[in-house]
Amino acid sequence: MSGVAVVVDSASDLSAEQAAAAGITIVPLVVTFGEKEYQAGVDMSPEQFWVELTAPGAPFPKTAAAAPGTFKETFDRLLANGADEVLYVGVGSKLSATLGSAKVAKGMLPGAKIHIIDTNTASMGAGMLALYAAEKAASGMSGEQLAADVQSRVGKVHLFVVLETLEYLKRGGRISPARAAIGNVLSVKPIITVEDGVVETADRPRTRGRARERLLELLAATKPQRVCVLHGQAGDITDFADELAKITKVPRDKVLINLIGASVGPHVGPGAYGAVVIST
Repeated sequence: MSGVAVVVDSASDLSAEQAAAAGITIVPLVVTFGEKEYQAGVDMSPEQFWVELTAPGAPFPKTAAAAPGTFKETFDRLLANGADEVLYVGVGSKLSATLGSAKVAKGMLPGAKIHIIDTNTASMGAGMLALYAAEKAASGMSGEQLAADVQSRVGKVHLFVVLETLEYLKRGGRISPARAAIGNVLSVKPIITVEDGVVETADRPRTRGRARERLLELLAATKPQRVCVLHGQAGDITDFADELAKITKVPRDKVLINLIGASVGPHVGPGAYGAVVIST
């Protein structure tokens, strides 16, 4: 190994296969179901997460940031294996303490060339930036050049997700029980986004059909260059990807489809779907 090693965390929802193919290292966050603790993507796959989440009587999962020691071990290993520098493309600092852990780890390795990017987003928003970084790293960019290039694209990342239910935002403390109850009674299918690192509501359609239409409108308006469809075991996701490719004019074989994993899944719940785009 030489050049710049690219690192992400499991909140990127980058699959193990995608990471391996691109030479990207994933640092796992922690998810707990009652007394059971797992490392996301290590001893709990995205598929296993959804089985556990939807099991009858399952406790509500809690997520925790990766520890500074985990990052230090990762950075140490990559540098010892021949990397000259490390670039960590991390989940937004306003969404998770994970980026802070990476900064602590960097401080524990004085002299090491470690660059940290706050993507101000989550899921494949960070994952797609990491894939982009890996492509550029292979071209021989220095860590400083690569970090500046990736940072310049953070503002071009847009994430929109339709939620099937408000229950998981309520259980995760993101909205009040009263607001969730009203939304569920009105059959609202909220579309959430991330703006400047904070989860916001982009729209509140009243039906599934209108939510899908509005989601496609919002995504098309971003003028996508790269697209990744996200879902939490939602149905008809291939049809949605086909439709999204058509309206955005992104070649269908370039549209990724990723299952949301254990680090993000507890906040959106089953049936959620949407996409991340990097605009032109």
